[in-house]
Amino acid sequence: MLEKGHKKLLNAWAFYDWANSVYTLTITSSIFPIFYSALFLNEIKKVSAFSMEFKSTALITFVTAFTFLIVAFLSPILSGIADYIGNKKTFMKFFCYIGATGCIGLYSFNLEQIHLGLLFYFMGLIGYWGSLVFYNSYLPDIAYKEQQDNLSAKGFAMGYIGSVLLLLLNLGMVMFPSFFGFDVRVDPEILANGSEDKIAEALEKAKNSASFEAMKISFITVGIWWAGFSQYTFWVLPKGVSKEKRITKDVLFNGFRELKGVWKQLKENLRLKRYLYAFFVFSMAVQTIMLVAVYFGEEEIAWADDDAKTIGLIVSILIIQLVAVVGAYITSYCSSKFGNIKTLIFVNLIWMSLCVYAYFMITPLQFYIAAGLVGLVMGGIQSLARSTYSKFLPETEDTTSFFSFYDVAEKIGIVIGMTIFAFIDQITGSMRNSILILVAFFFIGIIMLLRVPKTTTDQNN
Repeated sequence: MLEKGHKKLLNAWAFYDWANSVYTLTITSSIFPIFYSALFLNEIKKVSAFSMEFKSTALITFVTAFTFLIVAFLSPILSGIADYIGNKKTFMKFFCYIGATGCIGLYSFNLEQIHLGLLFYFMGLIGYWGSLVFYNSYLPDIAYKEQQDNLSAKGFAMGYIGSVLLLLLNLGMVMFPSFFGFDVRVDPEILANGSEDKIAEALEKAKNSASFEAMKISFITVGIWWAGFSQYTFWVLPKGVSKEKRITKDVLFNGFRELKGVWKQLKENLRLKRYLYAFFVFSMAVQTIMLVAVYFGEEEIAWADDDAKTIGLIVSILIIQLVAVVGAYITSYCSSKFGNIKTLIFVNLIWMSLCVYAYFMITPLQFYIAAGLVGLVMGGIQSLARSTYSKFLPETEDTTSFFSFYDVAEKIGIVIGMTIFAFIDQITGSMRNSILILVAFFFIGIIMLLRVPKTTTDQNN
């Protein structure tokens, strides 16, 4: 078994970001939102599901919020069991494979079987976030405090690079389907006897159909990539703290008791408690923006045509991913120079300004500018928020319970943020109104960060 702080152990942990980040880029942020939008013809953005009619973006947002509610409920149960029997890796594997299967199942997503499609979407989302509670809890187990900021940033950077590589392949499939062997043939009768306009229309239709099929294939590549590259992480990471205990009926709710225990410890740790309050609020806004950004760009930006929209949205996502690699390391550097809390306050100010900017942006160029700025602060706030929490933890071997509490706070925040966003979108018909409300979350988060004690000795002052 490798010792804590060992380079191979740290690299294997970070490599899981390489494996699973393809989900967030292709499914959450780029190709699936474009695919989902393409299902709706002639600007009709309504869909019937669960005996109700929804605005298309509101439906997917509500389903996302519901999934996070399930994750928030399951996380303490499963992490409690994992900590009790000392085998968190088994649970991490389980959620990884559930998520990968969901991605592959998205190949069959269509409006005629919308509930089955939403089930696969649910599986992908719950698999990704469910595995993260165990993945994050490994951080203080394998890395010393002075290593955690850089390791967290390294994980996000590896995730961005790996996910961009797969996205470039999938983008090539979508934009040049014939090169990748997709059928773009046109009826010979049309080629022989059709007018020039008729032939051009048939060629365009064949290409669009092939591109649509390529999008569906890209979902399969995500599932295979995620499950495949995770094997190195699973091979190297330790099983967990071996306790050799059996699961009893009482253990099922052990996680909630552990969360209650964590809450009692938080009352005695003002620094950690106030930081967690602040994290709950600003993470609510950050995660909501990341989950709806492409839907916003698809619906609210004035693209020249559908091809320009597809290319523009994917280019903007690539901009975000590439800039985010730099942003994660810049944020890590700033935290070492100015401290974690001061850096987080500054990053939140940028996020708040971006929300105001997004409310007014209309043109693709404005969207690209926003994408670059989002990328600069996206990776930074995620990696720094995670490592700051890890550094503020008291000395304990029960890291899973503390990170379960962290993840539950994050998920409940996402549920609230996404529900508010979807509700405003549904009743007003505009995502612009929804994005503006997030300014308040960032502002409150900044105020709360200002109240976090600078050191543990300041807690009683």
